[in-house]
Amino acid sequence: MSAQGNKSARVQDRPNRLVVKLGTNLLTGGRETLDIEIMADLVGQMAGLIKDKYEVLVVTSGAVAGGRRVVARRPGTEQPRSGGVPGRQVLAALGMPELMRSYDELFAKHGIAVAQALISRPDIANRQRYLNVRNTLESVLSIGAVPIINENDVVTVEELEGDVFGDNDRLSASIANAVNADGLLLLGHEDGLFTADPNVDASATRIESVAHIDDRIEAMAGDARDGRGQGGMRSKVEAARMATRFGAYTVIAAGRTPDVIRRIAEGGQIGTRFEPTTNRVEGWKRFLLTGKASSRGSVAVDAGAAKALRYGGNSLLPAGVVRVDGSFERGENISIVDPSGEVIAWGIATYRSAEIGLIMGVRSDKIEPILGYGYGPDIVHRNNMALADNGSEISAQTDSTPTGRAAGI
Repeated sequence: MSAQGNKSARVQDRPNRLVVKLGTNLLTGGRETLDIEIMADLVGQMAGLIKDKYEVLVVTSGAVAGGRRVVARRPGTEQPRSGGVPGRQVLAALGMPELMRSYDELFAKHGIAVAQALISRPDIANRQRYLNVRNTLESVLSIGAVPIINENDVVTVEELEGDVFGDNDRLSASIANAVNADGLLLLGHEDGLFTADPNVDASATRIESVAHIDDRIEAMAGDARDGRGQGGMRSKVEAARMATRFGAYTVIAAGRTPDVIRRIAEGGQIGTRFEPTTNRVEGWKRFLLTGKASSRGSVAVDAGAAKALRYGGNSLLPAGVVRVDGSFERGENISIVDPSGEVIAWGIATYRSAEIGLIMGVRSDKIEPILGYGYGPDIVHRNNMALADNGSEISAQTDSTPTGRAAGI
């Protein structure tokens, strides 16, 4: 089988991966506390897709609303006495366990486990944390569980003030980019992007499809907000811009539309769809290649590993490494060179240069005995690698399956 054919088979076999962002107004039905009936309907839709071999990640708002639900259900608990951000932090602290308990119970009815992930801007901006986030989410998906992701409102006061991810809209786009999602669904009470605010302009019409986000589209987004959530149409359009640049289509739609999640997943015309400006493979490859000029070091591999990387789309294991050059940290971009010194690929290092120096040439099952700990079997995982030559598409693939061949076995 040719390298190109091998790549196509793997990409086709990977489940369709969606990031579904659920806004505060949707989860509360426009009220002050969580609406469990609405949540149950949304979870049922996602569970149906998962049973049809989709992979779903949930980015959820609603921690503060969950806190209000806790206070309402427990007479001995008073409303926070301080207002503003401190009061919202208290409600978020009360509400996060309530929010997760609700998701856990609702998904459990469909035989699906959930995993909580609290992620903030530094986790995305920092290379090492970013790698940890990406690898953890990939691992959760690989066991058939659903990541439930939220920003940590207890410590990230800017989100409560509406200045970081914008009611998790931009967080959801960052997650979609990190896991190479096929699609990003931004579900709230808005039925998409309109030519004007439909609440004040009766002539406003919904835009069905956007091929490119320009000044005109941004002007239509405005800056609408309300008191229950910190997001607005502007933050949703910005999230769409982020996601489409990395190859994920994005849909802004009303979450109360019947069977909205499946209908979007199957290509139905609901809300406003933003088309990707590149494909997922090229988008992820472009992200990886941003580290090309700032590569902090390199690893040299033997001929067998070089061939496996070039033509097999494989991960690089320590057994294939023969030399480490430079000093770099886990999560930084490095070059991978063949025996002649030619650069094969760039990728994100799973281990520090000093650690690779200790484990190069050995089998992956020897990593923990040597180091006393481990971050996985790979020096560079195939999902975190982009080849330097024309055959590169196979290594920048978005196949998230954790099994398969690897360079250096």
